[in-house]
Amino acid sequence: MTQHLYILTGASRGMGLAMAQQLLTPGNSLLCISRHTHDGLATTAQQQHVALTQWTHDLCDGQGASQRLRDWLQDLDTSAYAGVTLINNAGVIPRIGPLSQADAADLAQALRVGLEAPMQLCAAFLGATEHWGIPRKVLNISSGLGRNAMASQAGYCAAKAGMDHFTRCMALDEALKPHGAKVCALAPGVIDTDMQVQLRAAPAAAFPDQARFAQLQQQGLLSSAPQAASQVLAYLARPDFGEQAVADVRG
Repeated sequence: MTQHLYILTGASRGMGLAMAQQLLTPGNSLLCISRHTHDGLATTAQQQHVALTQWTHDLCDGQGASQRLRDWLQDLDTSAYAGVTLINNAGVIPRIGPLSQADAADLAQALRVGLEAPMQLCAAFLGATEHWGIPRKVLNISSGLGRNAMASQAGYCAAKAGMDHFTRCMALDEALKPHGAKVCALAPGVIDTDMQVQLRAAPAAAFPDQARFAQLQQQGLLSSAPQAASQVLAYLARPDFGEQAVADVRG
């Protein structure tokens, strides 16, 4: 029982990729679930002698992903692991603009990837590992936009607000169990990822806060993906992880 198993979604780019790279160290095993595999991760895993599994799975199909995860976990030799952690990182920003101009399919994708799939994966993870007898953690990557409304961002804000609230419910559930999992929805700060590029490039007429996001970059106030990943993983490793069901990495 020397290995810690990490399950990470959205690991092929941005902060998810940076977290995967930082988790590929001896003593860890890593399952990545993304729409695409990443050759660089496979190379690093081989060099570090770390067990890495990469699944290509679109999290619009959260039901399929969660069943696949449940089956995979139930077939594992649990005696090999000292701990297990699920990190729900994947998310998408729907087309930026007021809700009155939103596309129904675009909104559905944002809510399936950002809210429905994380909830389904949490259910599968907690159910399959409940009797493993080792420490378990769930880290849901949330956002300040789940706690503060923003014009032209209804879909993303709703997904993250829902993630925060179901994490609160999950924490209450797990607290009633003798060996419940520690869970947290964590806002990682403002990070210079593809999502930020998307926000900065949005037409000002459609996105009233566009100038503010451009200023954040100009003033050097954005964390890099590796910096943010390091902060998030440090928070995950804190002894008080899970005492707050909803938290901010800057808190």
